Amino acid sequence: MRRARELLRRMRDVTDHITAAIERSVRLRALVREIFTVNATVVAERQNDQMKKISAWAGILFFPSLVAGVYGMNFTHMPELHWLLGYPMALALMLTGCVVMYTIFRKVDWI
Repeated sequence: MRRARELLRRMRDVTDHITAAIERSVRLRALVREIFTVNATVVAERQNDQMKKISAWAGILFFPSLVAGVYGMNFTHMPELHWLLGYPMALALMLTGCVVMYTIFRKVDWI
């Protein structure tokens, strides 16, 4: 009878240790899950910033391509083609457009 009580006490002690270990592992699992969530959020934010910069530069480079594309179509009825300052005006338009877009993207912190 005494041995049975001693065995029962030890079994309760083992049960307590197992319960504490399970609770500890549950807390650690939750902590690891939170760490991974925070890491994924940081990585996504960093990628979002990179995408903003790439998109801003793509927009800036698109503007002179658009103007050059229109002037490269060789239309015959474009008055600025026969104008002495037509070519410098096109270059000034490209430069002005790029500077304006750069300024806007810089202001909104995309560059």
